[in-house]
Amino acid sequence: MTRRVPVLTAALLGVAVALGGCTTTGAASAGDDPSAGRVEGRLVVLAAASLTDVVTALAERAEAEHPGLRVETAFGSSATLAAQVVAGAPADVLLTASDDTMVTVTGALGGDPVVVATNHLQLAVPAGNPGGVESLTDLADPDLTVALCAPQVPCGAVAADVLARAGVVAAPDTLERDVRAVLTRLVLDEADAGLVYRTDVLAADGAVEGVDVPQAADVPTAHPALVVPGAPHPAAAAAFVTLLTGPEGRRAFAAAGFGPP
Repeated sequence: MTRRVPVLTAALLGVAVALGGCTTTGAASAGDDPSAGRVEGRLVVLAAASLTDVVTALAERAEAEHPGLRVETAFGSSATLAAQVVAGAPADVLLTASDDTMVTVTGALGGDPVVVATNHLQLAVPAGNPGGVESLTDLADPDLTVALCAPQVPCGAVAADVLARAGVVAAPDTLERDVRAVLTRLVLDEADAGLVYRTDVLAADGAVEGVDVPQAADVPTAHPALVVPGAPHPAAAAAFVTLLTGPEGRRAFAAAGFGPP
């Protein structure tokens, strides 16, 4: 069973001491194909909150395929995770919710990310739509409680773009640290409406309802994955990214509602 590690920088930096070495044997040794052979040890995967369900499932799949592997996962704001990686947090794989966020890491550390899936925003409301929300223009209604992502995180930046294209000046009552925090507000009926990814609406399993927004199709979100340069366990990290981009990974992302790369 995969374990989640804290998203706080200090905690992640401390993981380096606690984690045992991640080793490979056979064909996965240095200089060979990292996706082959036996992969063992512990692997730290940091991923955007919007990827929580699918990355957790694929981490469990990786452990099933490699009995000696234990995958540690942490989820949160892409901006926060990227900053932690640049600061030296002992991460092996990073997945973000935007190319721009990933560039902050590759610009500092290098590396070659690969897009594993795409996504887009939906207007979301609690089940039954108690606020009577019908379109993006309702997000400007001061009588409604509106939840959006903070502008400095990918879902917030995309939301700002979508709203600008629609000519809507939203009146948010709360600006959340990541998209799953917005979703939680809606699930708990603490907000009348918000903008979340389509996949988050599906993950809520009926607790929220999604409405397609025409402008959102013009602002797709890419989800890149990176084997972090200088990763403590590069061969295992490469094997995990290979899983993400291979047939099983593609099926898992598609089942969760993500679009193809």
